[in-house]
Amino acid sequence: MEAKVFSLACAPSLPSLISPANVRISIFKTKYPPTPRCSFLRRCTSEKEAILEGMPKEYYDDEWQAQQREKTKELNQRRHKEDEEEERKVEEYREIGLRLKDYPEEDLRKARKLVSSLIRAVDEVEEKIVEAAEKGELTELVLMVIWNRLDLARHDDEKDAIRCLDLLYRRVETEIVKREASPAMRLLNDLLNMHDGFDNEAWLKECRKQMVASFPREDPFSILVPAGFDIDKHQGPVRPLTEADDILLRVDFVREVDALLQDVRSEQSEAQNALGLDPETIAHKLKQQEKQRTIRLVEALLDLAIDLKW
Repeated sequence: MEAKVFSLACAPSLPSLISPANVRISIFKTKYPPTPRCSFLRRCTSEKEAILEGMPKEYYDDEWQAQQREKTKELNQRRHKEDEEEERKVEEYREIGLRLKDYPEEDLRKARKLVSSLIRAVDEVEEKIVEAAEKGELTELVLMVIWNRLDLARHDDEKDAIRCLDLLYRRVETEIVKREASPAMRLLNDLLNMHDGFDNEAWLKECRKQMVASFPREDPFSILVPAGFDIDKHQGPVRPLTEADDILLRVDFVREVDALLQDVRSEQSEAQNALGLDPETIAHKLKQQEKQRTIRLVEALLDLAIDLKW
């Protein structure tokens, strides 16, 4: 018994398997191993450098960063302006589409169909316009449809469409005004269209023939007999004049043409006060010169009508 006790007392002590630094002393006081902070930061820094390895050197330049932020700001402003411009165009398109909402749907459909046929007519558009005018199909609604298409072409900056639609609008408007004009103005328009721009003497001779055929003879006997009766031979149809007869007297032609010239001259005197050499002023002056040439032709027709003899 004593020997066993001795052997145990003298036995060498075994090394501890748990380090004292790793042992928790209590619930409130705990010992942890020292944290290798320097090695952790070094490891994170090396990982960050590995992630940003492909970035350009300007990326680390503060001035370059400020320039990029300024460019981004300008890009956002430009995008905002483009969005506003797009919204404005959409609103204008909507406004154009709503112009014709008060017109009857059936009339609007016919007007659009007529305008489409005039656009497709190309070389035969003149005959199509005259034919539509004779049928009474040229109305204010047709002009509105053409004007809407012209506005859309202007918004889309389609130059060829703008030119074609503008010419079509002017031609249709001229035909409508011609149909609604008085007999004197219609005759004046026909006489002006006979001018070729060169030979005034030949033009005046043709105008005199047209006036003689248009105006009734002004003598006591011709006032009492209807048109078509041959005064010299005393032959021809004899029927009373009715209010439906569209007869143009020379005195009415002279009176209306003279009133037209007075109105145009007053407008011309006001327009001649424009000064300047900018493109708009020069274009305006050229238009005024063209009007002056037309006024001189109308004055020649007025003198011819006043001195007309059968």
